[in-house]
Amino acid sequence: MQEVLLVEDDELTREATRLTLEERGYRVRTAADGLTGLTLFREHHPDVAVLDIMLPGLNGVSLAGRIREESGVPVLLISARNDPVDVVMGLEAGADDYVTKPFDGSVLVARIRSLLRGTATVEQSGPEGPRLRFGDLEFCPVSLTVHRGGKPLALTATEMKLLREFAAAPGTVLSRDLLLERVWDYAWSGDTRMVDVHVQRLRSKIGRDRIETVRGFGYKLRP
Repeated sequence: MQEVLLVEDDELTREATRLTLEERGYRVRTAADGLTGLTLFREHHPDVAVLDIMLPGLNGVSLAGRIREESGVPVLLISARNDPVDVVMGLEAGADDYVTKPFDGSVLVARIRSLLRGTATVEQSGPEGPRLRFGDLEFCPVSLTVHRGGKPLALTATEMKLLREFAAAPGTVLSRDLLLERVWDYAWSGDTRMVDVHVQRLRSKIGRDRIETVRGFGYKLRP
């Protein structure tokens, strides 16, 4: 049974979300503040963390950053505000996705399933296979291992899925909408901030000049 850490200070939202997730077969641990959430994360190592942005003690953005420093576990932010600044700050801190309140329980579950499918892909990768080379970057699409300059890189599941899409078509421009559909498994209301932030995070690890921006179209991996 996969475990969800839910950190939400509003009791009604927390309990309704917990019940929804448990009905879908997840084990759920809850916390009402960021510091307690961080403690639970360290003690129980959940499969995914769902964090409200506005939390007492340690807010959701800071908590996402702490989790990302220690783990590649997927992080999903929830917020009553759709302020682009809050969204981008959360994504840059290390979150993989976000949902705006009020949200339908089925939407939240779909987002969680998408994030967990990415994690399973990385964890269930098979033996080493052929390696693709792009400059000093080496990527094995079978074992999902990445090396830069001969040194292994630690990518999150979302970053790995992005790199896999780029590596499958080097030199080909991939639109933001296409990446949203393939990496997050659904067409996501045309909001491309998600892609932009994650591409920036991937660039910081594999080399900023390795992924080229094609203005007005999207991104491509330089062969």
